[in-house]
Amino acid sequence: MTQAPTHAPATTDLSTLELAQRLAERLAIAPNDWHRLKANRPAQASQQVAAALVFLLKQQPEEALLRLQQATGWLDRSISAPPCPTHGHHGR
Repeated sequence: MTQAPTHAPATTDLSTLELAQRLAERLAIAPNDWHRLKANRPAQASQQVAAALVFLLKQQPEEALLRLQQATGWLDRSISAPPCPTHGHHGR
């Protein structure tokens, strides 16, 4: 008989905010993945929606709304990735 791994807490042991924070951490685009995912609209929108949920659960609806607007922009193609944060403006 196999047992479930005990290293991760059960989701029932976490608060709703903690679950949202874990989801936001998982969906956040890491700096080393920025180039690969900068134009990935679902990844960008997912990151923003998860952040919005965290802000909403922290009773910060204005911040949540900003993130939801960003997510909508990614999905409806009204926004695009900014220039690379480490390279600045291209002089070409």
